[in-house]
Amino acid sequence: MDFGPIGKKVLQEEIISLQGLYNRFDDEAFSKVVELLANHKGKVVFSGIGKSGYIARKLSSTFNSTGTRSVYLHPCEALHGDLGIYSKGDPTIILSRSGTTQELLTFVQVIKPFNSPIIAMVGNLSSPLARIADFVLDASIQKEADPLGFVPTSSTTVALALGDALASTLMVAHQFTHADFLQFHPGGQLGKVLGRCVGDLAHPIQEVACVNPQQSLKEVVVELTLKPLGAALVMDGKQLCGLITDGDIRRAIQSGKALESITAADMMTTNPISVSKDLNLEKAMQLMEDRPHQLSVLLVLNPDKTCYGLFRLHDAYGHVGK
Repeated sequence: MDFGPIGKKVLQEEIISLQGLYNRFDDEAFSKVVELLANHKGKVVFSGIGKSGYIARKLSSTFNSTGTRSVYLHPCEALHGDLGIYSKGDPTIILSRSGTTQELLTFVQVIKPFNSPIIAMVGNLSSPLARIADFVLDASIQKEADPLGFVPTSSTTVALALGDALASTLMVAHQFTHADFLQFHPGGQLGKVLGRCVGDLAHPIQEVACVNPQQSLKEVVVELTLKPLGAALVMDGKQLCGLITDGDIRRAIQSGKALESITAADMMTTNPISVSKDLNLEKAMQLMEDRPHQLSVLLVLNPDKTCYGLFRLHDAYGHVGK
C-alpha cells in the first residue's frame, strides 16, 4: 500500500492551519505581548497540560536559549508546592486548544496573588481561559490534521509556530547576538559552528597546491593530485595572482582550446572570493551556500591581506557533523 498520500495530506492540513494563523495575525495584540515580556526583568512562566504542555516545555527552552529567562510549570504540580517558582509579576503564558481545561482554570485563580499577567495562547477565543486572560493570542485552527480529526496535530504546530514567533521577536527586542547564543549554547553542533572561525579549519598555504601562471594544464592537474583540496593557488613568487578550482579545469578542457597550450593564467579566477581567517564559521558557510552556484572553497587571508590558505565547505560539514 502506498502511504505517501496520507502523509502528504497531513502536511497539507498543517500548512493550511499555519497559513490561517498568518492571515489572521493580530499585530497589535502580538506587539503588546512582546513589549510586556521584553520589559519584564524577571522570568516568563509557561504552562499547559497534555500535548500543549509538551509544546510549552519546548517554548520555555527556546526562550532560555535566546535570551529570555523562562521556566515551565505544570498546572497540577503548581497546586502542590511548585508555586514557589514565582516572583511577583512574572508573566505566565498558558497554552490550551480548548481553553476549558479545569486544571488550567484553577491554576489561573491560584496565581492571582502573584500579580502575574496571564497570556492565553488559545484555540477557542470564547473560552473561559480567553475571557479571564489579560492578553490573548489566537492559536485557533479549522481542524486537526490526523485522519480522525481530533489528535493534537495542527493545533500543536500552530502553538509552536506562534511561540517561536514570540521568541524570535524578543531576540530582536533584546538585541540578542551570535555571541549571546554561544554563551547559552556552547555544546553540540550549534556551539561548534558559532564558536569557531575560518582560521580554525582552513588549510594553511603549505598544504595547498601552488602553481605559477605559466605552468601547463597538465602540471596544474599533477599539483592538484598531490594536494587534493579542490583548488590551487596561482602564485608569482609571493604575490597571489588567482585561484584555480576543479571546475575551472573542467571548463578549460571544454573550451575547445588545444590542451597543451592552456596555462594556469588562462584558467585562474583573478578575483576569487576571499574572507578573513577571523570570520565566524557560520557566516563563511552562509557565504558559500547562499548563492546560485555554491562555492566549495574560499580563499583565506591573513590580517595583512596576504594569503593564509584555503577553507573548504567539506571540512566545515565534517566539523559540525561530529
